[in-house]
Amino acid sequence: MGKKRTLNVDDAYALATPADSLQLYGKWAESYDQDFADAVSYVVYWHASEALLRYRSEIDGVVLDVGCGTGLVGVCLQEGGIDSIDGIDISQPMLDEAAKKETSFGRPVYRKLIAADLTKQLQIPDNEYAGLISAGTFTHGHLGVGPLDELWRIAAPGACCAIGVRTTHFEQAGFVEKLSIDVAHGKITQPELLEVNMYSAETSNTEHANDKAFIVVCKVK
Repeated sequence: MGKKRTLNVDDAYALATPADSLQLYGKWAESYDQDFADAVSYVVYWHASEALLRYRSEIDGVVLDVGCGTGLVGVCLQEGGIDSIDGIDISQPMLDEAAKKETSFGRPVYRKLIAADLTKQLQIPDNEYAGLISAGTFTHGHLGVGPLDELWRIAAPGACCAIGVRTTHFEQAGFVEKLSIDVAHGKITQPELLEVNMYSAETSNTEHANDKAFIVVCKVK
C-alpha cells in the first residue's frame, strides 16, 4: 500500500462547494495544525488576531471566530486578552479539535462551538456578537461575498471586525464592490485594508511563499 498523501494548501485552494469543505477538513482535522500551520509557517491567523486585538478595549462582549477550524485564532485572541470567544465552522471534526484548545488555566478557549454552513442563514440572533474575526475562511477562495450579509446581521452595532481575504480572491470575487455597497448603505464603516503575507519568510511552501491577504478591518453600524 502506498504512503498516504499529506494534504496541503493546494487542496484547500481547490475547494468549490460546502461539500468539498466537509470532505477535506473531515480528513485533515487531526493533523491540520502540524501538516499545514506549523509545516509551512502559515501566519494569516496571527495577523488577523493582531488586527482585532488592536480594538480589544472597545470589545465588550463575545467575539465570533468565523471558520474557526482547529482554534488557532481563538488561542491568539485569548492570549491577547479577549476571553469570551465562540467559534463557528462547517466541519465538526475541526470543531472537535478546537474544543481541545485550552487556556493556561486549563479551561476551554471557546465558550461555544457551532457547526454551520456559512452559505446559509445562520441560526444566530441579530446583534449577538461584539466582534467578528475570520482568518482562513475567505483566504482559500471557496467562499465569496455572500456570507457577509449574515455576518453583519449577527454583529452588534459597533462590533469590531477583522476578516482575512486572499488578495487575488478579494479582486476576483467582488469584495471591492460589495464592501463599497455596504459602506454606502450604512452597514459598515469604511474598511481599512491591511496587506499581509500568508506565510512567514521561513515557509517551506515555495510555490505559495508570496501569497498575500488583506485583513479587512471595519466596524458594523
